[in-house]
Amino acid sequence: MANTVYVMESANLFCGDHDPAASNHLVLQEVKLPELAENYVDHAAGGAPFAIEVDTHIARLEVTFNLAGWTPHVMTMIGQSNRQRQIFTAYGLVRDRRSGEAMEAKSVFEGRLGRVNPTSFRKGDLQSHEYSIRGITHYELYLGDDEIYFWDFFISARRVGGEDLNQDMNAILRIPASA
Repeated sequence: MANTVYVMESANLFCGDHDPAASNHLVLQEVKLPELAENYVDHAAGGAPFAIEVDTHIARLEVTFNLAGWTPHVMTMIGQSNRQRQIFTAYGLVRDRRSGEAMEAKSVFEGRLGRVNPTSFRKGDLQSHEYSIRGITHYELYLGDDEIYFWDFFISARRVGGEDLNQDMNAILRIPASA
């Protein structure tokens, strides 16, 4: 995959399941995948003239998206995740600008619909709603057949580029992680 440019051309978002009626392709205006940011703390050793930063964990994840108009099947998901887990799946058409090949980007999240923010109504403008998926406990990202990220809080699984980053921790702490 080196020496090329990948560009997202189109996207779709399913909120709750893969029922074709739950497709948001006609109203999806924007979707932002979660930022992955390491948290750091400063450490100044007693005899050292310089401090260092020590990474401690990855910050919590959040996904945001905007839907044009009103989408009752999404709007009513807020506050409902205590009854059942909520799964969100985003699909993207990513094009390799060198070869012209179309590839699937796929991202899966489990979390809560944590925000429904209607934009102001203004005559002549298209009103939309801004949404946020919070409390994410599961995240997957794929480009074509390649796994980019896989993380699941409950089974202590974390892979980046297919590499199991929790393998040694799970073994030493006797944490039963699933493959």
